[in-house]
Amino acid sequence: MSAEQVEPQGALTGLRVVELTSEPASFAGKLLADMGAEVIVVEPPAGSILRARPPFLGDVMGRERSLVWWHYNTSKLGVTLDLDLHEDRQRFRTLVESADVLIEAEPPRRLARLDLDYPHLRERKPDLVMVSITPFGRNDPQSEQASTDLTVLAAGGPVWSCGYDDHSLPPIRGWGNQGYNIASLYAVMGALIAILVRDERGIGQHVDVSMHAAANVTTEQATYTWLLVQQIVQRQTGRHAEAQRSLPTQALCSDGRWVNTGVPPRVRKEFVAVHDWLRELGLLEEFTDSVLLELGMERERLDLSKLGDDVEVQAIFAAGREAMMLIASKLPSYEFFQGAHARGMPVAIIYSPEEVFEDSHFRARGFQTPVEHPELGQTFLYPGAPIRFEGSPWRIRARAPLLGEHNEVVFGRRVGS
Repeated sequence: MSAEQVEPQGALTGLRVVELTSEPASFAGKLLADMGAEVIVVEPPAGSILRARPPFLGDVMGRERSLVWWHYNTSKLGVTLDLDLHEDRQRFRTLVESADVLIEAEPPRRLARLDLDYPHLRERKPDLVMVSITPFGRNDPQSEQASTDLTVLAAGGPVWSCGYDDHSLPPIRGWGNQGYNIASLYAVMGALIAILVRDERGIGQHVDVSMHAAANVTTEQATYTWLLVQQIVQRQTGRHAEAQRSLPTQALCSDGRWVNTGVPPRVRKEFVAVHDWLRELGLLEEFTDSVLLELGMERERLDLSKLGDDVEVQAIFAAGREAMMLIASKLPSYEFFQGAHARGMPVAIIYSPEEVFEDSHFRARGFQTPVEHPELGQTFLYPGAPIRFEGSPWRIRARAPLLGEHNEVVFGRRVGS
């Protein structure tokens, strides 16, 4: 490959991270690894608990076949250590001394009992950045208790806001380890800020991530509505949970697919666009509130702060919503989607996960990422980068490691046996 063809390095190339394998921290390690950091995931000899998580390739259980393990451990090196053994604890300490960041989600007392907690590691590496992810923070006794992604989301608040207008139905937990992933995002942000401080001042620090707190501040306006005005938001079908019920946003298109009509017109050009769209489709006469759209066209913008007490603002806003619902009902879903976006209106087709993955927009952005599995003689398509960097690309560099795959490389060449 010529110099002109050399691929640019990731944004975090040169950063070394040690990750003690766990469900809550695995996404943090993946984010750092796919952005170029050398992430070494440390598993017990029997393997990470993630290796036992379904689904499995071909529905055949096996520690190298878990798609959960595959997804969360791309671009990482993998080693095994038994931290209950003295010699392996020594290997772990030496490995951490060679690293910039340690990420872990162990019960706090366990690391303290093994002399592997931050105060012990800091003695040997003062500039270490250690990131801990626990249910309620390192100093809360509840963090020693069992916790799951469901309990994180339920206790933290997001579950309260997720569900349907019909409150006889229970709330809905978002799938896909969202509680753990939220905590991992805060862990990554904390780690990168701590690295900047270390590079400027030469000192490390301990970043303490509470999964409960991370979930609680990721509830849109739910927590803040209570803190500011002591009002409780109510979950709604396909739209923001709010203290006051809002108008429905989902419409059934002519092809039998559902869409979310998004945010209705709020400024003059949007009211003009929707009015013109109705006329193009021959729907102006059918839409009985067209006069309200014309009132919206006379204003520079709607003052949404008056929605609660200004009857005219309420009527104009509702008319914009109903106009979008009518248009959606008359068109196939993709035609509605394209037409709305061409007019500057944010709407979305309600896709299943596999449909999202095959969407032409995602394909055009290169979201589908081929990852080779040489041990299987196959290449699989993975979900790729949610963010595109021009000069320092985020990319999957390798499939997840096999159990202990890099023991010899890491402990032989870099650390010593």
